[in-house]
Amino acid sequence: MYSLDINFLKDRPGGDNPKPDKPNFTLPVGNMTPIYIGVAVAAFFPALLATVLWYVESQNATIDEKIVKLEEENQQLDSKLGDIKQITQETDFIKSETQALVSVFDQIRPWSAMLQVLRDRIPENVRIESVKQIAPENLEEGNSSPNPAGGIEINGTARSFNDVNDFLLSLQQSPFFKSRNGRIVTAELVNAQLPPGLPEEAIIKPDKIVKYTIETNLSDVPASELMRELEKKGTVGLVARIRSLQRTGVFEK
Repeated sequence: MYSLDINFLKDRPGGDNPKPDKPNFTLPVGNMTPIYIGVAVAAFFPALLATVLWYVESQNATIDEKIVKLEEENQQLDSKLGDIKQITQETDFIKSETQALVSVFDQIRPWSAMLQVLRDRIPENVRIESVKQIAPENLEEGNSSPNPAGGIEINGTARSFNDVNDFLLSLQQSPFFKSRNGRIVTAELVNAQLPPGLPEEAIIKPDKIVKYTIETNLSDVPASELMRELEKKGTVGLVARIRSLQRTGVFEK
């Protein structure tokens, strides 16, 4: 019989000592600049990003500090504004109270000045028995006055009705009284009163006289505009006070 002896090792390429295949890898040769640029760029951007992040965080921290500081300053300003507002309100209240007081003060008509006006303007044949002040709310309808002093009521006697009328017209010409608001309330003929203590043989039937009542409103012209007239009537104290207040700016000159 025949035997078949096949040697597979001998049939493999490379002979009796075959060697494993090695990878065919070779380093590039020539210009390496693009590679270096790529490496540099790859390293640069992460570093740049890290720098930007650090800068942004530092700016955020600075901004936070500024915000905290501004909030503190804002609180302080709010507190100061509150104080200023309160002071302004108090100042406005004081001014309003002062103006209200000045308004009343500017309408003062001293009785000494009023009586002097009556003495200067009363006719020869007219006598005054009493003078009283009338509050504004007690004045007759249609004869009211905005002046807080109101008006005055004069009672007396006169020789005739014409004398009473002349007295009223004379009062209306005074700057201390309203020219259109004076009126004769009553005027009637009565028997004249004889002086007491006369002997009977000397008593003669008395003449008739006119008993009158006159109402007139005080002028609403401010006292600060009547200082010359007040000085003429001897009201030195009021004039001095008004001038003092004018120097402080409360009264306008």
